[in-house]
Amino acid sequence: MTDTPEKSRALSVPSSRISRLSRLGAMTAGVAGNMLVGGVSQLGRGQRPVVRDLLLTPQNISRVADQLAKMRGAAMKIGQLMSMDTGDVLPPELAGIMARLRDDAHFMPPAQLKKVLNTQWPDQWLRAFTSFDVRPIAAASIGQVHRAKLKDGRDLAIKVQYPGVAQSIDSDVANVGALMRMSGLLPKGFELAPYLEEGRKQLHEETDYTREATQLAQFGALLEGDMRFVVPQLHSDWSTPDILAMSYVEGIPIEQLVDASQEERDRIATDLVALTLKELFEFGLMQTDPNFANYLYDRGSKQIVLLDFGATRVLDQVIVAQYRRLLVAGLADDVQGLHDVMQEIGFVNADTKQPHVEAVLRMMRLVFGLLRDQKRVDFGNAQLSQQMQAEGMALAQSGFIPPPLPIDVLLLQRKFGGMFLLAARLNAKVDVVGLLHAHLHETAAKTELGAAK
Repeated sequence: MTDTPEKSRALSVPSSRISRLSRLGAMTAGVAGNMLVGGVSQLGRGQRPVVRDLLLTPQNISRVADQLAKMRGAAMKIGQLMSMDTGDVLPPELAGIMARLRDDAHFMPPAQLKKVLNTQWPDQWLRAFTSFDVRPIAAASIGQVHRAKLKDGRDLAIKVQYPGVAQSIDSDVANVGALMRMSGLLPKGFELAPYLEEGRKQLHEETDYTREATQLAQFGALLEGDMRFVVPQLHSDWSTPDILAMSYVEGIPIEQLVDASQEERDRIATDLVALTLKELFEFGLMQTDPNFANYLYDRGSKQIVLLDFGATRVLDQVIVAQYRRLLVAGLADDVQGLHDVMQEIGFVNADTKQPHVEAVLRMMRLVFGLLRDQKRVDFGNAQLSQQMQAEGMALAQSGFIPPPLPIDVLLLQRKFGGMFLLAARLNAKVDVVGLLHAHLHETAAKTELGAAK
């Protein structure tokens, strides 16, 4: 979830399909009008208009960001999913939209909030509470979180879904997809449809709070006794398909720990990388949204608070096995093995040109070479990300079109990328190879033992 900054304000969420469609239509019409004016102006100066330049003006960027932030739901979520915090990767224009969507965390006004709660909870529900803060402690694209205290003493965090969000997913995704195609930023030949379809499915899952409640309880059970982490406790008696009631847990945003000691920052990053590997190789269940706002830190207990399990996914064990072999081959610098498994996963396919295959392989070897060469990876050193960015830009400019990837692969890459960015934000140093070896060797031993039985 996103903290609600001071500039956030209460704005009603458009809940009907017609009102949401009309807002997107008005936004598109406004953008098109600005493009027409800009194009005529350029023609008047004897210049040939470029669609991309006409679209991505400051005025149009502001219009898109403002409307998506006001609508929330899938329209805003897809915008956020395009970037974890990747100003170094996205074109500057899109990076600006992403920054606006992260910051403009508007929330429902009290009257609309009360209407939602009245439809979900029994009559006279407020009598069970000693307090209910109508200003949310966090707000994001699908819902907002309120702190409340029950008369029985429970201190709760109440996650309330915006009205109409679940019903508008399909139309929102289709309209945002059209906007992305119109932007001219997608590589020629890039198949957007499979990604939009997977995004649509994931959003339908994330709006099912009953499903998230199950995942919250499951993660709580999996991490029970692990003193590195805290998972809020589910309170099912106040939860519904559109409301998730959890225990309130204190903590500060994890990215604020840039002023902590090097030792503490290293430990936090190490714990999160270790958890990611545990999710992959032991649980077979992963919280796939590494948004920084999904992690808090309790400085008193020195524990990491884990939030938001809507994007939790059971992983395909075939893909887990492929990643295991990818890591083993990469750490051993087994070039042929690395080539074979990256083709199995789908990073390249039979239609990929040989120079592009070699470039992708070179990028992978670059990462694994860094892991092997350093006892502890210094995530604060921007050299790797700069090298990867340069290689990626060169690959894109040479005409490489990435094949459509399975959703589990996309989500795994997103999680790995998010952990990289968070460790970089903390300027942390992590023994990544040590963590990998422990999991790979342990997993291999279990596999051999199972085969022997």
